[in-house]
Order: sequence, then C-alpha cells, then structure tokens
Amino acid sequence: MVLGTVSVWYVGDVLYNEMDVYLETIGSASLESAWWQVLWFVLAFWTLVGPVHKLVNGRLANQRSHVIAYLETDRLQRADVQHRIDLMAKALVTVWVVLMVIALVKLRGNVIGLFAPYLGQKADPWSREQIGGGFSSLISLASYLQIFLTAAFGVVAAMALNPKTRNTALLICGLALPYYIFDRTRNTMLATVLPGVLTWVFFRLRGGLPLKLVALGICYLVVNFWFTFVMANRQNDTIAAAFASGGDKAKQKKAKHEGLNMFEELCWIDHFMVTGAYLPNHGQRYFAELVNPVPRALWKGKPTIGLDYAVARGQGVMDSSGTTTATMSTGMIGQGVVNFGRIGGPITAALLMSLWVATLARQDLLGKDSIRLILYGTGLALTFNMGRDITLLVIYPFLFGWGIFVFWKRSQKGAEGIA
Repeated sequence: MVLGTVSVWYVGDVLYNEMDVYLETIGSASLESAWWQVLWFVLAFWTLVGPVHKLVNGRLANQRSHVIAYLETDRLQRADVQHRIDLMAKALVTVWVVLMVIALVKLRGNVIGLFAPYLGQKADPWSREQIGGGFSSLISLASYLQIFLTAAFGVVAAMALNPKTRNTALLICGLALPYYIFDRTRNTMLATVLPGVLTWVFFRLRGGLPLKLVALGICYLVVNFWFTFVMANRQNDTIAAAFASGGDKAKQKKAKHEGLNMFEELCWIDHFMVTGAYLPNHGQRYFAELVNPVPRALWKGKPTIGLDYAVARGQGVMDSSGTTTATMSTGMIGQGVVNFGRIGGPITAALLMSLWVATLARQDLLGKDSIRLILYGTGLALTFNMGRDITLLVIYPFLFGWGIFVFWKRSQKGAEGIA
C-alpha cells in the first residue's frame, strides 16, 4: 500500500499532469534531483520495513496474518467471532449516539444538515478557523472520531452475520456517510468509504479473484466519477446543491483531480533549497505535527504546520493570526526533505512509513479481536492520504479508534495484553 501510494502521488503526477510546465517553471536539474529522492525513499523503505517490523512487533512478527486466515477460511462464520463483532458494534453505537447528540446540540437540532445534506446544505458541527484557539483541538478530536466511527460501521456492515447488528450498521452508514460524500474534501470520502467497500469485496463477495477485481474496477469508476463531479462544482456551489441541479456539465468534462502533484512539490522544494529560498528546518515540521494534539489554550506559541512552506510557494504572508491565503502539502517524501534535507529527508520519511507499516501489521497479527481488523482496514485507507503528508491530521481516526478499543477492552477484561 505504501509503494502504491508513492506510485500514485509521484509517478502518477508525472503521467497525469503536464511535465513540460514543470520543466519550464522549475528546471530540469530539480526534476532530476526529485527523481533521485523518490528512488532513495523507495530503497530506504525497502531496507527498513522488515527490521522495523521485527523490532516493533517482536515475537508477533513470526505469527500468521489473521487477514489472510479470514480470506482463506470460514473463520468469519464462527460463532465466537460474530459474538465479538456484536459486542464491538454495541460499543461503537453507544459512542456514535453520544457524539451525534453533541453535534445536534451544537447545530441547534439541524438534523437535515447533519444526516441528509443532499436535501439542503451540509451543516458542520466541528468547524473551526485555520489556526485554532482555546480548546479547538477538542473539536478536531470529535471530527476525527466521527470519521473513524463512520468507517467502522461500514466494516461492521460487511462483516456482521447477525441481522440486527448488520441492519443497525447499515442504518448508521446511511445516516453518517452523506456527511462526507456531499462534502468538498476527498480524503475523508476515501477514509470513510474505502474500509467498508474493501471489507465487503474481499470478505463477503462470493467468487474468485477476477470477480473481486471487476468489483474493485467498478468502485474505482464510481469514485472517479464522483471526484470529478466534486472538483468541477465545489468552487461555486455546495455539492448538495450541485447534485440536485446536475452540476456544471462543461466544467465536469474538463475537470482534473487537483492535488495529485506531490512530485511537483518535491521539485519546488529542491529548487527552493538550491536557490536558498527555503532551508531544511531540522525536524521543526515533524515536531509541529507531533505536538498538534496540545490545545493552543495551553500553549499559545504552539508551532504551526507547514505555513512557512505555503509562504515560500507564494500563498501570501502570514498575518497577525498566523494564517495564510492557503496551505500547501509537501508530500510524503517532500515533508522529509523540508525537515532533514535532500539526503536525510527521504530516509526519515521511509523510517516513519516503516513504523506505520509495523503498526498496521500489529493490528493484523492481533486480529483475533475483530476491532483490530477495523483498525487495520481504516489504516490501509488512511495510508493513501498520507501521500500528501505524514501527519497526525490524517491518522487521527485510527488513533481515536485505537483509544476506543483500549477503553472497551479495559471495561471487558482489564488492561492485560492490549497494547
């Protein structure tokens, strides 16, 4: 999945966008250097991922994958597995109901805006400014928790055999997914929809690999069509209103998936460093990502994430509140470069992604608990979004899901063996 992510965000950039424009604006030297950095990342990742997995997972590293076991056997049909899914689903429903009550209180009872934005306009209970203040991090926590719960119910709907559990999960999916599908942000669409779709295709769809590949191909075409629709209409209207009216047909024909340009950003980073317009910040960007959960009310001078690079890319000057015209993603590899330079940066990014792979592998190897497989599936979907940046802002849904799991396990059996 990591190698596929690199292929899409970097090699895919070259195939999808106009390389001649990059040559004219950035120059061939920086393009060549960027290619070497991509290769350096791949080689470093390939070298590090095995040892890091063994270091993180210890004795578990030699155990058999539960995901493969589920695919090759009828383990999902077992009564004990389904019983754990039922118990887990009840816990998730409780958390989701409490979260939705809070959301409706904040929205003053706007049920349509929260659960049926296709009938009107989406209402966002977790909106906040570019630079949060006070305890706005708690608002962000609720937002990321909602993403995880939405993704989790898609997986439960695909895995559960108990009609009551499955129908409850499907009902919640019907209420929760439109909030993201009729939004403007594509990464949350993928994070909430993909885990359930992949679980259904590989665990429940009867038939061989060719049929599963056909199903995935159809899903890709649907997602590509919707993303094109969103890109063509999100600037001038709400997605719900555009959907009701059919959208701008002319723009839809010409629409391209903006943001698939991480190779371009890597070239710009290299160019800025050669010219001295931007210098490696010696890990400050990674540090800003790490301390992001700290509320700004407790740390008024908490560093911002990537706004200095946005300024370097011409997105205005940071004003007194610390905001810019827009933020700019540096990319999985480019983020390492802005932290530790053109040699150390790709290695650091490869190390971080190796740790992420080991974390997901741990969920698979401990997959006797069904929620581990939900965490695994959610993590796989989030991996693609990490192509734009290795950041807690992407993996928060996974972390909050893991927090729910820890709390649930402690309430069931105590804290033994859950880390």
